[in-house]
Amino acid sequence: MLELRPAAARGIAKLGWLHSYHSFSFGSYYDPEQVGFSDLLVINDDRVQPGRGFDTHGHRDMEIFTYVLEGALEHKDSMGTGSVIRPGDMQMMSAGLGIRHSEFNASRQGWVRFLQIWIIPNRTGVSPRYQQQRFEEAERRGKLRLIISPDGDEGSLAVYQDARVYAGLFNGQEQQVLTLPEHRYAYIHVARGSLEVNGQRLLEGDGARLRNSAAIHCARGENAEVLVFDLRPVELPSY
Repeated sequence: MLELRPAAARGIAKLGWLHSYHSFSFGSYYDPEQVGFSDLLVINDDRVQPGRGFDTHGHRDMEIFTYVLEGALEHKDSMGTGSVIRPGDMQMMSAGLGIRHSEFNASRQGWVRFLQIWIIPNRTGVSPRYQQQRFEEAERRGKLRLIISPDGDEGSLAVYQDARVYAGLFNGQEQQVLTLPEHRYAYIHVARGSLEVNGQRLLEGDGARLRNSAAIHCARGENAEVLVFDLRPVELPSY
């Protein structure tokens, strides 16, 4: 059964230079019914003004995944990594023992829009690591492409957790069925457009929890960009 998390019910933070929509409790937004799902703790849909961003700050023992939808995001961190992330680039940062980083809009003209996603790791105190991989549109067009997995399968980014993330682009008659292992949970987030998932229409920003579903059927997309999380069968994140 699909449990809808409507886009309009998300938390909102508007700071002038930043417009952020929180699928789960984050910062000053708190909803006791929305404190994550399985090992998925945060999905923030962030829009950042030209030339602005997040000054250097720290993280520890967290898997942090960045997915750029529009524009370009400049990343710098205490490991010496410097990169610009654009649509099609997937970035995974394992904070481990501790890492400091900054994220800024790389453009002086257009806004940057990106999803920042946090997954609780299954081990703590590891050495920090940074990964970035490009997945071209053709790899995601009309299909769910594996982009994150525990062992970096199929050229995906590796995550310290029993979790798999798929990204897909669907329009018109494009469709795919993703078969899930037995006794798994899943979370769907429609980043853009709209998409029919297991017979239910999801709009931009909508999310959905699925528990013990055998498969996820994506169809009838309208310029849809979607992320699908294959997760452990536990209700709430725990450290």
